Order: sequence, then structure tokens, then C-alpha cells
Amino acid sequence: MKLITSIEDLPPLLAASVTPEEKQYIAAQTGLPFAVTPHFAALARPEKDDPIRRQFLPDPRELLPDPFALDDPLGEHRYRAAPHLVHQYQDRALLLAAHACAGYCRHCFRRVWLASSAASAPEPVEASMADFQPELAYLAAHPEIGEVLVSGGDPLTLDNTALEDLFRRIRDVRPGVLLRVCTRIPITEPSRLDGETIALFVRFHPLRLAVHINHPRELSAAASAALAAGVDAGIPVLVQTVLLRGINDNAALLAGLFRDCLDLRLSPYYLFQMDLAPGTAHFRVPLKQGLAIYRELSGLISGQGLPGRPALPAYAVDLPGGGGKIRLHDNVIAGEKMTDNGPVYILKDHSGGEWQYPVF
Repeated sequence: MKLITSIEDLPPLLAASVTPEEKQYIAAQTGLPFAVTPHFAALARPEKDDPIRRQFLPDPRELLPDPFALDDPLGEHRYRAAPHLVHQYQDRALLLAAHACAGYCRHCFRRVWLASSAASAPEPVEASMADFQPELAYLAAHPEIGEVLVSGGDPLTLDNTALEDLFRRIRDVRPGVLLRVCTRIPITEPSRLDGETIALFVRFHPLRLAVHINHPRELSAAASAALAAGVDAGIPVLVQTVLLRGINDNAALLAGLFRDCLDLRLSPYYLFQMDLAPGTAHFRVPLKQGLAIYRELSGLISGQGLPGRPALPAYAVDLPGGGGKIRLHDNVIAGEKMTDNGPVYILKDHSGGEWQYPVF
């Protein structure tokens, strides 16, 4: 899979738009590297605030101090059951199957882990298969796990031979377990979701795709065709969207995105409040603003979408540091307080435990 990793290889108008500050930051190679597929780069416009451009072009604001930033914002280390397996929720587990992506989203919540992986692998999309024996042994010993989220990185950076081997080994120890493949690649490199890959997914039914889509322009003709082909083959496709400042923090835009998804028979699933990853504060929408956007969105998108699925995704946040996922609504904020890092909201998990999320 080809990646653009230098400014000179971007489309000419886009390359000409890169500012001296951006060039200097990219040249410094600090943190998460610059990489984008030609397909996704071609969707961008040269304006600095273009919502596609901002998602892949490194921004010097990533270096701004952020007292709330966490290297592991979801607290996955607390639930690491094996080197590549996270078991936080009783009925499902997360398998980190790949260490790379087809390009790097600047808002990525695993950016610290991915940056470390990219530093040790000069070709960022050439992920190598791990042994996974401890992970498979854990899955075999825990029959309560009914679903395995195959993530990373992006599992579709693995070739189909490696994917089939991985899926087969999971099913050998847990026959019939649901596989949820978490990916951005149908958007950034739609050709990867070809007929052979779709046929592979069909062979491992029950299997779902969870696809990360943030903006209506990401649903290019090629991406739409690839995703529709998956649905035609009987693969449920769930859509996960991150609420991003200056990119999609607009109820009408989000409504248009979710309607486009529904037209393609994709299921809007989650709208996520930003996690507290380093270098991403300039993307975060203030929580109360996010609640207001969702309230307005609820009036624009209502009723049923696909059979058994609502048209409106759930607005949710992963409580910083390992509190788990909660749905956000107008009564979710239990209070506010001042900390050494600044003001925070108090949010409660499902057990009544209190967690902090910053006030912006």
C-alpha cells in the first residue's frame, strides 16, 4: 500500500499550500509521523482549514502544552490481559492486531503507541504478524468473551493471508465468536476493500466492520462503492465518528453525514467526544458545546435507520484513564471542580465512580 510521506509527493496545489511552519514541524519528525494515502490526499483542498487536510497534515499546534494529555487516554494498560489483548468489558475483548495505519490521523487517541511503533518500522504500513499465543490462550480460557474487536493500528494493513490466519486462529479457540474489524482504510484506501477481502470477511461470518468516518467528503465514489459492496455481501457496517473542532462540529453537517451513511445502508453507531491524547487539544470540542450540537442533531435525525438500528448514533466518551465508555446527555455532568491542571467536569461511570474531563 503506497503512502505519501513527504510534502513534495502531495498533489501540487496541496503541496504549495503547506506553510513554512508546517514544513518545519514535518521535517522535525516529532511524535506521530506524517503519512497519507494518495486517495485521501486527493480529497483535500489547499485551504488551511480544509476538514480533510487538517486530519492528516501535521500541525505545529500538536506541540502546545496540554496539562490534561494522557499517553494512554483510555487507560488500556489497566486491562491488558496479554501483550496485544485488552479485556475491559466482560463480554468483549480488544485485539491489537496491527501496529500501523494507512496514513496517520492527527487526532488519533493511540498516537503515542503508534508513533513508537512507526519509529521502529520505517515502512509504517508493513505490519508483521505477532505470535498471539498468549492472546489466544486467554480467549480460550474466557468463554464469557462473545466478541473480539480486531484493531490496532488498522488490521487492514495486514494482507489477506495474514488476516485469514488470524481470524482462523481466533475461531479455532472460540468457535462462533463475533469478529468486529475496526478500520479506517475503506475511507483512506478504498481499493483495499476489494472483492477478495469482502469474500474473506463473508467466510468468517459473524463479522462486522466498524469504519471510522468523520466528514461527508470522505465518502468518495470509491469509498461508497467499496462499503456498499460489503453491505451487498451481507457484512454489517457500523460507522464511528469523532467530534472534531473545525471539522465536523456542526449539527447540519453531521446530519448530512449520517444521512449519506444511511443511504449506503451503513449504521451510524457512535459519535465520540475526543479522548485526551497528547497533541490533540486543538481538535477538542468543549463538552457542553458537544452536548448542544448533539441536542440539535437529535432534532435533525430521528426515528429508525436500518432495521433494528437507530438513525442517530450514540454520543459517548471513554472516561479518561480507564473509566470505560459512557453515553453523554444533558444530565451527565455531576459537577465541576478546580484541579492543579485547571477546571474539570465530574462525570460518573455506570457504577457511580467519578472521573474528570477538562473544561475548555
